[in-house]
Amino acid sequence: MSDSISSAVADCVESDIDSCCSSSHEKSSAPEHKEREAKCCAPEPLFDSANTQPLGRSQVVAEGLRTPIRIMQMDCPTEEALIRKKLGDMPDVISMEFNLMQRILTVVHTTDALGSVLDAVRSLGFEPEVPDAQGQLADVVEKKKPWWPLALGGVAAIAAEAVSWMAAPSWLAAVLALVAVGCSGLTTYKKGWVAIRHMDLNINALMSIAVTGAFILGQWPEAAMVMVLFTIAELIEAKSLDRARNAIAGLMQLTPDNATVQQDDGSWTLVDATSVTVGCIVRIKPGERIGLDGEIVRGRSTVNQAPITGESLPVDKAEGDKVFAGTINEASAFEYKVTAAANNTTLARIIHAVEEAQGTKAPTQRFVDQFARLYTPIVFAISLGVAVLPPLLMGGSWFDWVYKALVLLVIACPCALVISTPVTIVSGLAAAARRGILIKGGVYLESGHKLKYLALDKTGTITYGKPVQTECEVLLTVKDEASNDTAKEYRRLAVSLAARSDHPVSLAIANAVETDGADVAHANVDEFEALVGRGVKGKIDGKSYFLGNHRLIEELGVCTSELETRLDQLEQQGQSVVMLVDNQQVLMIFAVADTVKESSREAIAELKQLGIKTVMLTGDNQHTATAIAQQVGIDEARGNQLPEDKLSAIKAMEAEGLVGMVGDGINDTPALARAHIGFAMGAMGTDTAIETADVALMDDDLRKVPSFIRLSRDTRTILIQNISLALGIKAVFMLLTLMGMGTMWMAVFADMGASLLVVANGLRLVRK
Repeated sequence: MSDSISSAVADCVESDIDSCCSSSHEKSSAPEHKEREAKCCAPEPLFDSANTQPLGRSQVVAEGLRTPIRIMQMDCPTEEALIRKKLGDMPDVISMEFNLMQRILTVVHTTDALGSVLDAVRSLGFEPEVPDAQGQLADVVEKKKPWWPLALGGVAAIAAEAVSWMAAPSWLAAVLALVAVGCSGLTTYKKGWVAIRHMDLNINALMSIAVTGAFILGQWPEAAMVMVLFTIAELIEAKSLDRARNAIAGLMQLTPDNATVQQDDGSWTLVDATSVTVGCIVRIKPGERIGLDGEIVRGRSTVNQAPITGESLPVDKAEGDKVFAGTINEASAFEYKVTAAANNTTLARIIHAVEEAQGTKAPTQRFVDQFARLYTPIVFAISLGVAVLPPLLMGGSWFDWVYKALVLLVIACPCALVISTPVTIVSGLAAAARRGILIKGGVYLESGHKLKYLALDKTGTITYGKPVQTECEVLLTVKDEASNDTAKEYRRLAVSLAARSDHPVSLAIANAVETDGADVAHANVDEFEALVGRGVKGKIDGKSYFLGNHRLIEELGVCTSELETRLDQLEQQGQSVVMLVDNQQVLMIFAVADTVKESSREAIAELKQLGIKTVMLTGDNQHTATAIAQQVGIDEARGNQLPEDKLSAIKAMEAEGLVGMVGDGINDTPALARAHIGFAMGAMGTDTAIETADVALMDDDLRKVPSFIRLSRDTRTILIQNISLALGIKAVFMLLTLMGMGTMWMAVFADMGASLLVVANGLRLVRK
């Protein structure tokens, strides 16, 4: 049975995702595709942030006001369904968005309807809270309920069972049962009565009906034990949900409360970190955690950035380098200038992004919610039929069939099914954040397992984006007359010209002298001129020299067949070539190449193991693209790619399946927007990348992409497991009940046990 259930669920969910994230949109532009994907694969946006005006507790939107409301009693889908039904009937309520993990209900309503909305929520027995004038919610310390009523109820329930087993007077068992239910079940009855009044068949309503029915049938001990077991299970489930709810909360505790700030008189004072403003100088000691984003102005050290990027090794930091809140200073004391307030640090933006992602519903979650709306009424109707039809049509015992119907009512609640998906998605988002992978919504986490192609930019993604000199040789035609002193002189001339240019290739030649430690003094350059697209020229000691590319030497008429052969060899290796030229001949050849990250090779190998086809899209020439692709093992390389060419390549690949795009530059933006999942490299400290990317990799490590795909596949597997567990357990116990083998306390274990199982299974993603 479990295999068939799992298969059926997988088919249903796969169909739902396919219908949502269809890739058949060749004719649409990138913005249109993203808009359509956002409408299909995420909740409808409640307001356009560009046109939103903050109004203290509410925000003005086109339809009216958008107000976030915190409801601490809103723990699971049971409360969500009750609130949705209540507010859904109000004409002044335009739309609602629920975030159960954060216990936030966001309501879009007419301008004067907030009071009636809050009153409606209070009528359900909840205490709504709205932000203050600054848009902040008050800190809440949840009150712990006393344990002794539940303990007393448990003792009374066990005593009722014992009294019944010893054949004592039934009135004694009834009294003990009433004590047990009174101590443990009054809250359930209260919630159940509210649900019944509002025609909502949630677990509290079903449990209240079932226990009351057991009392009427004279099943005193069983009614007492069922209520006690249900209350205990609810308590355990709440604790488990708190673990999922707080999976990301550990990030919030990474920043210290205080910072040592320099005062106007030069002294140092320990102050509240939230009061530190941009531009202040903060001192950090070895072993301390950095409280705010900043830039080092004095000192150097090594910093453990693992809390933000997931890197395993500390990073060297010196004057001018950036440091980030939540990271750890490991070596020496240093001072840094604050560049972002406490509420706008990179860590704060990460936490905000993850919290927003927790509120979105992935395709599987939407499918489960739709299924649950049909499931409960159907099971309730079946229970009613079981209670009435067999006695009326087949002469069955009213006692037996009503009892079976009550057992079915307990099993009917879809809590385990509904809660299984958000717990799993939130756990996956939290696990990714701890690895330095910021996922902007459950839809991307869930659909990542379907990626077929991954397009990658070259510079800054596969390579470091910092060219270095790899070859330096005197040309063959002048080698006979070139001694070591001559070669040194040629290099001095080239470096003198290169030092006057800001082109990356020229900088690589100039920096090579410092790297080699060569003693090369720069010559004075007169009449220096940059030749756009070709190189530079200038006069040294009264003689004209050029430092330029292949095109320049052809224009100067000094290119030979032997030189062409050598240039072709170097270009085939993915190197860019510039030459030092006088008015008569080429004197020296310099080859420059971008260096490949070692992590890129490992990442591409991992992607191949995962069955992902890789394509490199770069603006460099085809020779360079092919050479780099061969070095790292990329399947296909396309050079000379303009932004529109990259966009066209993504469109073409969409016909084969879901496509991801990894990039770090503005020229990658169209392709990143068009791809089903856009990965932004090195997003740490970058506002735009964190806010706009589908998936932001907090450092420049490409290995996080296969890590994301594996996490997506694990999430997908656990989602299917949880749905199969929830439905499978209920199906088995329904069958046992109809066969006369099920009891009410077994039904409680079936329902709440399934909830605990799926929550624990979903939390495995955080621990993995």
